[in-house]
Amino acid sequence: MRTRSSPAAVRLGIREADLSRITVVPGQRSGQPCIRGLRVTVWDVLDMLASGMTEDEIPRDYPYIEKADFPAVYAYASQTGRERILR
Repeated sequence: MRTRSSPAAVRLGIREADLSRITVVPGQRSGQPCIRGLRVTVWDVLDMLASGMTEDEIPRDYPYIEKADFPAVYAYASQTGRERILR
């Protein structure tokens, strides 16, 4: 599934996100959303970014994380946050 970029996202240069890169497998990382079936969760990546790592540094330390994973992480987190607010 691809998300469509909003006009604001286009102005900010945010790429379209391929949410199929985010997987949820029961029993893997307690069913948390992971990147492409890897044992790295969306929340792990967000924690790395929050701690000050950049999108360029993370793949150097974790070579199996690809640049295209970042927009998917952001889109998934944004969507999850909106769903929680609406409940």
